[in-house]
Parts: sequence; structure tokens; C-alpha cells
Amino acid sequence: MDIQTGQIIRSSSPMECLEKQLSCPICLDMFTKPVVILPCQHNLCRGCANDLYDAQNPYHYSGGIFRCPNCRFEVVLDRHGVYGLQRNLLVENIIDIYKQQQESSPEPLLKPKSSAEPTCQEHEDEKINIYCITCQVPTCSMCKVFGVHKDCEVSPLQNVYQNQKTELSNAMEMLMTGNSSLQAVMSQLEDTCKAIEDNGQLQKESLDEQFDLLYAILQEKKAQLIEKINQEKENKVTHLHSLAQKYTEQLQRGTKLVETAIQTMDRTSVAEFLITARELITKVKEAAESSLVQKPESDFEKMDHFTLVTDHIEAILANMDFGAEDDEEDEDVEKEEEEEGGEYISSP
Repeated sequence: MDIQTGQIIRSSSPMECLEKQLSCPICLDMFTKPVVILPCQHNLCRGCANDLYDAQNPYHYSGGIFRCPNCRFEVVLDRHGVYGLQRNLLVENIIDIYKQQQESSPEPLLKPKSSAEPTCQEHEDEKINIYCITCQVPTCSMCKVFGVHKDCEVSPLQNVYQNQKTELSNAMEMLMTGNSSLQAVMSQLEDTCKAIEDNGQLQKESLDEQFDLLYAILQEKKAQLIEKINQEKENKVTHLHSLAQKYTEQLQRGTKLVETAIQTMDRTSVAEFLITARELITKVKEAAESSLVQKPESDFEKMDHFTLVTDHIEAILANMDFGAEDDEEDEDVEKEEEEEGGEYISSP
């Protein structure tokens, strides 16, 4: 009998001992082929050995070491890792025979151990049959009569069992209700997160469209203003070119007339000079009177009147924000109310 648990210890059957010998110390289940044997003669599933090796060698260097989980023997591996360990074909064959025997047997070879009723630690031969309400522990009748619980309030196990089972059921129901509420809140949070993602994406697309529209308006207005500048520039340049053409032709006529006058004055015959002099004098005077040129107006070349004042627009763009229109409307309403209030106060 086990003194601590009060349970009767039975000798293990040969098949139980065999199954224990065929159990992996890592996964605690029967060996899974392939089975590898370590230099210390202990066996492991190769998959479990590989997991153990990876856990102790996280950087996966070529080769390495790990310790046997049974005896802590240090196993040195070559560059093949656990795949370089020798397979234990004998153990693998025994496992196959054991499984075949289990499949052919009408009843399982290993029967579950019958659970014995617990006994009192103070009185090994007494079963636990009462519950100490004062100390909140199960005990035996001998402890109530002669032992440490003789002055305590006790109750039959069945009564306490039903009460605590009911209390546990109620607590579980409350916990399950709370879990359901948490699950509902979590679902709501997930739905809210998805709605936020969707709404955020919609607002981003709307913002892109609004800025694209503003950019298109600015581009159109820019093209219109540039057209105005180009139109006036062409008008002024055309006007100056026409004046230059006019004055060039006038200069050419004046130069030719001067040459003719010089040739006439160089003639030696007085009669010949007088024949053409009067007409030539008239032409020269007319040319001299018409040589008064029309100069462009002062600052004719300036284009300063096309300067664009954008300070107020820049301020609006700099202060652009979400809901700004609503804030401006609220400020306008407040100003109107203040003005109306002032009028009411000033009126007799």
C-alpha cells in the first residue's frame, strides 16, 4: 500500500513493462519509427531527437551536440545531425510485433487500473467518509472522534459534494455567460475594426478625388491666366514690330531722299538745280515733318499688373483640415448672435 495515497500498489504485468520500455522519454508515447539509438544505449524517436536537437541548436550549425533526456549524456553529432545516428532495428521489430499482438488480441493487453477509494493519511485503514466544514478538507470518522478534527464541524461527504458541485456548476454557468459576453464583444470589436478599415479606405479615396479636383481647377485656372499673359505679350510685341517696320520704311525713304538732295546740290548747272530744287525742297520738308516718331508709353514693357496675389488662398490651404467648414459655420453663427445681441442692447 502507498502510504501517501492509500492506494494498493500492484505488480506490473510483463506487457505493461514492455510498453514502458517501448515508450519515448520525450513524447511519452510508444516509439515512432524510425527509432535511433544513442551512444549511451538509450532510444529516441528520430523526430523527437530532431526536435530536441533543434531546440538546443537554434542556429542550425553543421553538426552539434545535445544531451540524452534519460542520463544527460552529451551526444556529439556529425554534419548529418540526428540523421547520422544509427537506427535500432531490433526495437522497431519489437514494436511491430507488439502492435500485431494488440490487434489480434480480443481484449486490450493493458487493462486500466481500478481506482481505489482514498484513505486517511492519519489512519491508513480508514476511508475518507466525512468533510470537515471548519477546515474545509475531507477526513475520516476516526479524525473526528480522536484526531485533529474532534472539535470541528463536520458533514457527510454526499451533502458537501452536492453543495460544492452545485456551486461549481453555478460558477461555471457564470463563467460561460461571461465568456459568451466576451465573445460577443470580441466579435463586435472585429466588426468595428473591419468597418474602420473600410471607412478609412473610403475616406482616403474621397480625399484623393477632392485633391484631384482641386488640382484640376488650379491647372485650368493656371492655363487661363497664362493665356492672358501670352495674349498681352503678343499684342505688345506685335505693336512694337509694326512700329519698327514703319520706321524702317520711313528711314529708308529719308535716306534715299537725302542721297537725291546731295546729288542735286552737287550739280554745276544752276538752271538744272533750280528745275528740281523746288519739288525736292517740298519733299525734304515733308519727310522732316513726318520724322517725328511715336515712342511707346512709359513702362510699356512692364507686366506687373499680372502679379497674382495668393496669400489668402495659401492661408486657406495651409489651414485646410477635416471639419473646418463646420467650425467656420459655427464661428459665423456665433458672430451673428453676438452682433444681434449688441443690437438688442444698443436699442432704447
